[in-house]
Amino acid sequence: MQFRQQALARLQSPEELDLPVRFARPQGWLVLSVTVVVMAAASVWAVTGSVASTVGAPAVLTHGEGSYILQSPAAGQVTAVLAEEGERLPAGSPVLKVRTADGDTVVRTVAAGRITALAATIGQIVSTGANVASVEKVAEADEPLYATVYVPAENAASVPADAAVDLTVQTVPSQRYGVLRGRVKSVDRAAQSAQQIAAFLGDSQLGEQFTREGRPVAVLVRLDRSSATRSGYAWSSADGPPYALTSMTMATASIRLADQRPLDWLLP
Repeated sequence: MQFRQQALARLQSPEELDLPVRFARPQGWLVLSVTVVVMAAASVWAVTGSVASTVGAPAVLTHGEGSYILQSPAAGQVTAVLAEEGERLPAGSPVLKVRTADGDTVVRTVAAGRITALAATIGQIVSTGANVASVEKVAEADEPLYATVYVPAENAASVPADAAVDLTVQTVPSQRYGVLRGRVKSVDRAAQSAQQIAAFLGDSQLGEQFTREGRPVAVLVRLDRSSATRSGYAWSSADGPPYALTSMTMATASIRLADQRPLDWLLP
């Protein structure tokens, strides 16, 4: 409309017909140029760029072979506790003594490991198959820790091999010491039930907790090692916590998923 008014005004003043008409101010050209550059950059990024996304999931620090639940082979009364929590025992070691109608029965470890929990006390009555202890399968004190992450089944297919993982450890203040670093070692092919999780971790409560919103897929994470930290593992901070990590410690994992091109999710 403004251009039309200027044209009519020039017709009324023939002496100004030879003067150029200004279509836009310099500020307008600057804004237009910037807009064109931004749109061109966005188009290039949509074709060649990528978007990184992460998935958060609960995790447990464990040794590679997991744990198992030790059960009483007979019904009776516990008359002696022959092991202590935290003690490492070879396979076949006595843990409890149970008095039955046919005499005393000794409950022994099935495989070498460390007693992480004792569920029976002296004088307690136990039934056949009752859970009496949890044993972590670790024979040597210097065996490395791993993190077992229970990822929702719908996200498991997007977890690439060797993906970067950040772990916020429950017993370590992240504001002060940062997060624990790791890499994905393997991803299970099938979702796990509460019973399978409980059998691996040696804890039925964790099995129920991790399957409340559906069966998850177990992702094994190899923790990055570091000789510069007290824990022996790499952290986002320089030193990490001034103490060692223990197995069966809870954590929250953030796994970087496979990068996605923006064009893939912008287009229907």
